[in-house]
Amino acid sequence: MRIISSLLLILLVSRAGGKEVVYIGSTPANSAVVRNFLGIPLTDSVDFIKWKLYSFNDHYTLQCQFGISKPNTDGFMNEDQKVEIKGQVRKEKNYWYLHDGSKILKILELNSNLLHLLDDDNNLLVGNGGWSYTINSNKPSSSDRINFFSTQKLLKDSIAFEGRTPCRDFPENHPGPNCVKKKWYVILYADPKTNQPATYHLNGNYRREGGTRGTWKITKGKDGRIIYQLYSEKENASIYLLKLDENILAFTDEQGNLLVGDKNFSFTLNKRW
Repeated sequence: MRIISSLLLILLVSRAGGKEVVYIGSTPANSAVVRNFLGIPLTDSVDFIKWKLYSFNDHYTLQCQFGISKPNTDGFMNEDQKVEIKGQVRKEKNYWYLHDGSKILKILELNSNLLHLLDDDNNLLVGNGGWSYTINSNKPSSSDRINFFSTQKLLKDSIAFEGRTPCRDFPENHPGPNCVKKKWYVILYADPKTNQPATYHLNGNYRREGGTRGTWKITKGKDGRIIYQLYSEKENASIYLLKLDENILAFTDEQGNLLVGDKNFSFTLNKRW
């Protein structure tokens, strides 16, 4: 009896030493890597996927819901399309490998608050104007840490990024209490002669008229990270975008803390062209 009690005590202490973490978010459904892992046929019409990922020590539980988006809601036309996968997760440095039999889903831990899904070659998956491939801690803590660094290449005459984020954390735009999402479409213009940042045009859609215009610059942050700072003289405010790679920008606050999204949207933008 004493032996059994001792074994139970050891088991409880061992489990107490771990910590369950939970990540939530919504992503596009256009990645074959993601669809294959979740068992969603490539021929199925699916707009987006909702994620809930539980990780405890070397095990995970992944719950996903997917389908065609229901207009003017954050849900689906058919709420019954779901999948749950349980298995082992292997963590090497900042990379997570979710195993399900012979299938593996690769994930990069940007920091303790943010995960980003990867393709087979460990590249960050690129989202679209609706959703990004970043998922968010459900209990985030303030952090300016980043585990992924990019380099600055020669600028094109213009590049465009798009996405949707939560409405919060942008008080200068006064979105209002009923705002569900904020749409972003930003074009960054560079001087072709000097290869230096020039102006930008920020809008919620693809129209060239309206929106906000201003100047932008590239600054070096902590650990040499690259920040695109967009300044609006009209609103007397700046937007800070951390360059993760050539295709992905992530919002930060003025202190360099990465902004954390929710179950519907993340604070990342995806390259359009």
